[in-house]
Amino acid sequence: MTTFAPPLSVRLSLTPKTTLTGLLDGAWWPRSRDLTAELPPLVDALEGRYGRITRVMVNPTRWPVVPHKVSVTGHIVHVGWFTEQDPDKMILLSYTVGRCDLLVIPPESEPAAAARLMTAATVPGSALTAGVLMSDETSTGRRMRDTRNSEDAWETEGGSALPPLRHPIVGARMIPLPGNPRR
Repeated sequence: MTTFAPPLSVRLSLTPKTTLTGLLDGAWWPRSRDLTAELPPLVDALEGRYGRITRVMVNPTRWPVVPHKVSVTGHIVHVGWFTEQDPDKMILLSYTVGRCDLLVIPPESEPAAAARLMTAATVPGSALTAGVLMSDETSTGRRMRDTRNSEDAWETEGGSALPPLRHPIVGARMIPLPGNPRR
């Protein structure tokens, strides 16, 4: 007698349904970079909210093999790739709802980083792109590691280990003028 392990749940977080629309509809954290194995449970999980997913678009830089078609419960999903597309985003198309844009969190991500990204990608009305979210997570993680040796950096590099001031406009940086103390 053969026994089968139950399928693993899809690590998916979707933006709550509100009148606010953002650039992303949620985030997905696949367990591998195998689209043939990873797409069917994702598409099945999205069916209740988005209807039948018929097409998926990815950037091939994050996927070693991009199949043309993937068999999903009851139908075939056509997969396309576009190098112009944000490599950290997947676009899923449905006949009924239209489009679902997901941040794709790398499978090798640490659980804490994945949780932060899943939360950030599901903020209603957010204007942050998938690439910006991934870049912010990478720089935040790097900054956290660098601050452990901030005193050493001051002594050996002759500069301040403090990060530049953030400007209220997302991603912009303020440069302090000479004579103006940091607040």
